[in-house]
Amino acid sequence: MTIDYATRARLGVLVPSGNIVAEPELRAMLPAGVGLFVTRLPLTGSSEPELLAMLDTLEDGTKLLADAQPDAIAFHCTAVSTFAPRMAGEIRARMQRASPIPALATADAILAALAALRATRIQLVTPYIEPVHQREIDYLIASGFQVVGGSCMNVETNGEMARILPETIASRVLAEALSVQADVCFISCTAIRSAGLIAPLEATLGIPVITSNQALAWYALGRLGIADAPPGFGRLFETTAEMKDAA
Repeated sequence: MTIDYATRARLGVLVPSGNIVAEPELRAMLPAGVGLFVTRLPLTGSSEPELLAMLDTLEDGTKLLADAQPDAIAFHCTAVSTFAPRMAGEIRARMQRASPIPALATADAILAALAALRATRIQLVTPYIEPVHQREIDYLIASGFQVVGGSCMNVETNGEMARILPETIASRVLAEALSVQADVCFISCTAIRSAGLIAPLEATLGIPVITSNQALAWYALGRLGIADAPPGFGRLFETTAEMKDAA
């Protein structure tokens, strides 16, 4: 029996309480010796009040994770961290006031991934309801990118998102890819089973594919100074990010 006690680094992650996908996908992308330690914040739905209420206990969750002495703590929810252009920065500032441990957010990872891949034109596919999908489009545009295609699936809860079949996601991506000229496909949301789609979709589309969980794992490893990662999770892991948080 081999037990991995995280002798190289520890990553703390704050996830929505209803999310059952982020942890297994992140663990699959973290190399041996890098441990994942998770605290949940309340979120199961997609309404604006629910999304913003996830931040009500941000400091409490940060302090709980800090007790485990991780090397970094990530706030990991795409819809909340991209809610507005300054949201990720505000989240990080609150986390840093609660704990001296370096803080990062999913939005930071996404922007760093797009920059590392030199992306400008994005095909955005999400499981979200229309208002959440549109806010993410607005966020990407405000961050200097073009959203040239994609769509949302109008799914509202984390539980429903987890039940979306990977082949359904892939079919949506492929059906829309022919009508757009994107230089990266972004499959957004931490709560959908998308990690296994990255490599095969890249082979078919001929462009990089990023996902929320993949971007967070890649970005966090860079922040931790760890260059190795399990193979099979796309071109992003072949690049190096400039480790600078979003504003």
